[in-house]
Amino acid sequence: MFKQRKHKTFNYQPRFSKENQGDLSDSKDADATPDFVSKWRKSSGSKPKMRGPMSTKILVLILVLLLICMYILDKKYL
Repeated sequence: MFKQRKHKTFNYQPRFSKENQGDLSDSKDADATPDFVSKWRKSSGSKPKMRGPMSTKILVLILVLLLICMYILDKKYL
């Protein structure tokens, strides 16, 4: 009546497992892999890091100042 769903199973094999170490040394691309990794790290480090438009601290500070100004103006003109 109520069927329980089974968990999904995957046939996952890690890329750099100990069993595959022998396979990597036999392949032609083994020489190019460290060179590619070093080039990738050099190029990724040279780009400037992008930050959000405003930090949370600044937004909270602006909100508090706005509320204080609203309170002062409300008391002054009413």
